Amino acid sequence: MFAAGLPTAERFAELLAHDGVIRGLIGPRETPRLWERHLLNCAVLGELVSERSTVCDIGSGAGLPGLVLAIARPDLTVTLVEPLLRRTTFLDEVVTTLGLGHVEVVRARAEELHGVRRFDVVTSRAVAPLPKLLRWSLPLAHPRGAVMAMKGSSAQEEIDDARKQLRTLGAGPASVHTLGIGVVDPPTIVVRVEAAPVRD
Repeated sequence: MFAAGLPTAERFAELLAHDGVIRGLIGPRETPRLWERHLLNCAVLGELVSERSTVCDIGSGAGLPGLVLAIARPDLTVTLVEPLLRRTTFLDEVVTTLGLGHVEVVRARAEELHGVRRFDVVTSRAVAPLPKLLRWSLPLAHPRGAVMAMKGSSAQEEIDDARKQLRTLGAGPASVHTLGIGVVDPPTIVVRVEAAPVRD
């Protein structure tokens, strides 16, 4: 999954387990399951991302899933958007340490980039309920792009709750994808929302 990027992924795991815990970006109880619960869990999201896409990860926190995608998929251009200084400082240090020249860290709220930046894919993990998340994410996606939100087992319920928001924002179809079967347990569940309606 990480192919040639495995040593980089291993180094990132070390940084998460040490600096990430010390700075409160990840809980100490998460360190024994970093690979299963965080790295592999995020890396499988790459199955839905086309080659050489531009990716915006909002509320990036410790770099999940944005940094993991950047490590697993060096063909992607990744922008990590995070409003908190202590988190962007950590992300900047990790990007420099790992030599990830295709990753940019932006200290901002997602809404501050509305009308300024657009991306092929907008990702997130445990940021907000889908209706609110769509208001932040959809304006950042190209018309032919998509929002991909990592969610839990209630993903379809969240889509149902967001029907009004989807119509208001003029979004396209929303679908649930189960990724990493046989790789991660439990598998990763992703809600994918097309940025615009599909036209015949």
